[in-house]
Amino acid sequence: MSGIVAIGERALIQGFALAGVSVIAADGAETARAAWRALPDGVGLVILTAAAHAAVATQEDLTGMASPLTAVMP
Repeated sequence: MSGIVAIGERALIQGFALAGVSVIAADGAETARAAWRALPDGVGLVILTAAAHAAVATQEDLTGMASPLTAVMP
């Protein structure tokens, strides 16, 4: 079974922990990119806040076959 991770501003993602999602608080662009690069093996879905997505998408290829599925919060 693949894991699920949420990356973004703490206030926006902390509720996902109640559903068993691993949350990684990233209150800045550099922190979000570092969290993306440090994703453990076995992560199948990454939920990103809009700010985290903007930070990660400028540096990483989110569409590659090796990348996990991503969902961006509105």
